[in-house]
Amino acid sequence: MQNQPKPLPDNWARRFFTIWTGQAFSLFGSALVQFALVWWLAQESGSATVLTLAMLAGLLPQILLGPFAGALVDRGNRRLIMIAADAMIALATLVLLYLFITDQVQVWHVYTIMAIRSLGGAFHFPAMSASTPLMVPKEQLTRINGLNQTLQGLNTIFAPPVGALLISAFSTESVLMIDIATAALAILPLLFIPIPQPVRKAEQAGTEKKSLLQDVREALAYIRAWPGLMAILGMALIINGLLNPASALMPLLVTKYFGKGVLELGFIDTAFGVGMIAGGVILSAWGGFKRKVATAMLGITGIGVGILLVAVAPPQLFLLALTGMAIAGIANPIANGSLFAIVQTVITPEMQGRVMSLIMTFATAITPLSLLMAGPISDSIGIRAWFWIGGIVTVLMGVGGFFSRAVMTVEDNHRNEPAESQLSAVTTD
Repeated sequence: MQNQPKPLPDNWARRFFTIWTGQAFSLFGSALVQFALVWWLAQESGSATVLTLAMLAGLLPQILLGPFAGALVDRGNRRLIMIAADAMIALATLVLLYLFITDQVQVWHVYTIMAIRSLGGAFHFPAMSASTPLMVPKEQLTRINGLNQTLQGLNTIFAPPVGALLISAFSTESVLMIDIATAALAILPLLFIPIPQPVRKAEQAGTEKKSLLQDVREALAYIRAWPGLMAILGMALIINGLLNPASALMPLLVTKYFGKGVLELGFIDTAFGVGMIAGGVILSAWGGFKRKVATAMLGITGIGVGILLVAVAPPQLFLLALTGMAIAGIANPIANGSLFAIVQTVITPEMQGRVMSLIMTFATAITPLSLLMAGPISDSIGIRAWFWIGGIVTVLMGVGGFFSRAVMTVEDNHRNEPAESQLSAVTTD
């Protein structure tokens, strides 16, 4: 009989939220850096191609290396991996700070630093996500994910204006220094607070250690044998492939269709960000339906409804588009927070890093291709077509999910051992 995981200590909330708070500061610092670097690239080059390449530099490391990063997370000490990832990101920012101070910075330097920061995120996200279900009671995971989505909404709203204020009052270097300081705040709690560490079955049995590629293949087989998760991943791939270009085309929709300017474009971002905060708070307080997947499908349907309101809004009714973006923002954390909670609840701890990384890779893999296709296709069929198609397909998938047995039983229909029987002994590092 396998050892059972140790019960959570009574002070689990204090331990978890001390780490979470440090990570929250670090994420805000990273959002400031992202804004500052994009602004610098826009000012330095004035080129849409440069900005597109910058986006790809931030995406490709996570897409290409994410699965292997997840495998390493499952093999290694998750607390040390989080420390190393935060430190690597801070070090990369420090190098960029030096280049700015010495006036040596070039566009390719920024691309490189963005790629390094993305690589750090490829390790940090699965490590934190995989550690959360070992630090938080199972029944609280949906609320915690709602809180994470609220934080993302806060960063969406406040990071751009704060970054703009800092850059206008001081310099890009000042923003970079803040990011280094917030990274230190993220690392500090990790130096003192232990994080539970699952023991791999192979280690318990004393069998030969698998290769990194075998670990990734094992996670792929785990996902393929889970009909509900495969169905949801297919939905995510299609929805992201349609909605990400719509997001990228939003500036053109605001200016060319609605006849508005940069202020109204800012209102669009604010409406979505405020919606995300509201949706995250709702999910944190409510906790969702007993069957988490029902909450997720409701959220997906809501995202589609919001996008359709943007599509249907006539040029003189910009307020309807703002309402649609707010609704999409509210629905976003309800969908994503519930789906993350399903994964964290059901998947065995020793595979959390790999599976979470593969899920994020699959969900975003189509983004570079869809972004490259967005321009030519929108020139042919019109910008609003992306919003019409994306909204309709998203609504159909959200509603259709309620009628799919594989989707609605996703928490039960994985063809592996139940998570409870797979749990290996959990140690503290």
